[in-house]
Amino acid sequence: MENAQPKVSKNKQIFRIILFVSTFISLWFVPWILVKAWILPLPNTVQEQVDQTLRHGFDGVIVYVDEAGKPPAFYTAGYHNKEQQIPAKPNALFKIASISKLYVAVAITRLAYENQIDLDQPLSDYFPELIGSIENADKITLRMMVQHRSGIPNFTDNPDYWKNQPNTNIDVLTYALHLPAEFEPNKDYGYSNTNYLLLSRVIEQVTGSSRQEYFKQEILIPLRLNHTYGSLSEVNIDDVMSGYYVGVDEDFKYEYNGMMLATAADVGTFLRALNNGTLLNEQEMEIYTSLYEFNHGGLAAGYQCLAEYHKDIDAVVVQFMNTTDFEGYQWNLLQITHRRVVKILRKGK
Repeated sequence: MENAQPKVSKNKQIFRIILFVSTFISLWFVPWILVKAWILPLPNTVQEQVDQTLRHGFDGVIVYVDEAGKPPAFYTAGYHNKEQQIPAKPNALFKIASISKLYVAVAITRLAYENQIDLDQPLSDYFPELIGSIENADKITLRMMVQHRSGIPNFTDNPDYWKNQPNTNIDVLTYALHLPAEFEPNKDYGYSNTNYLLLSRVIEQVTGSSRQEYFKQEILIPLRLNHTYGSLSEVNIDDVMSGYYVGVDEDFKYEYNGMMLATAADVGTFLRALNNGTLLNEQEMEIYTSLYEFNHGGLAAGYQCLAEYHKDIDAVVVQFMNTTDFEGYQWNLLQITHRRVVKILRKGK
């Protein structure tokens, strides 16, 4: 007598069909460009990786590598300005966006060490006019703002900020006023550019000078960073790497006039000094370590960058890429390709 084969129920057949169809659909939406960047064979050299990175849809790439015991190395691919077919320059000025938060955190640390500010003072002590405009202004401390634990809304999340670009003659702080708090002070974490906008104004109020002037005296001159600037008004525009946004026919280097600019070498020198303790003294390092991070990225229309110190190989890697997009794939590609550069350096040890 033959063994009877178990019958598959109709419901199970339907379930398998649905599972197959849903799997097929999910594969359709996989960001294959990211998968490809991740699984490609790792090149033998950093320059080969930079050349490979360009093929993922970037207009220009600059990578700076500072390995202990070796002279700093520069790697470039693509264009400084694609319209004029000018090749990427290792010493180009680049809009470093949120990497500037590291400089702000250092400045706040020094002011706290010198007792010019109290990290546990509320925001309202510095700007009483913000009571009623920023929820919990009398409870939010400077420390919470440095750590992104204030709950203050992020002004760049306000749709009006993007509708009104380039926001000429508009105080962008207005985009964060009269809005409900994201959470109660110190009860959660929420990255907010408004925190650092206000901290920059605290620096200016306390020192009586511009933020950039304070940076210059306390950071740039001591570290001999001669190619770090506070805005476009301080530089030759031809020295600035052009910035491009996928699908937009415009060079974004002419926008964001208040954004810091620097060469990859200047950012790398600053980052090593921050991490190895030569920028801050021992007591300042204790304060800074309790406040903020030691690596950072930056993202603005046409500009994205990543600056990291890798202790295991005692190396600083700074990567500039002058193409961004709406979906965020370009940012993911920056992170993936940056890690691949670090892997190559590790293999060389």
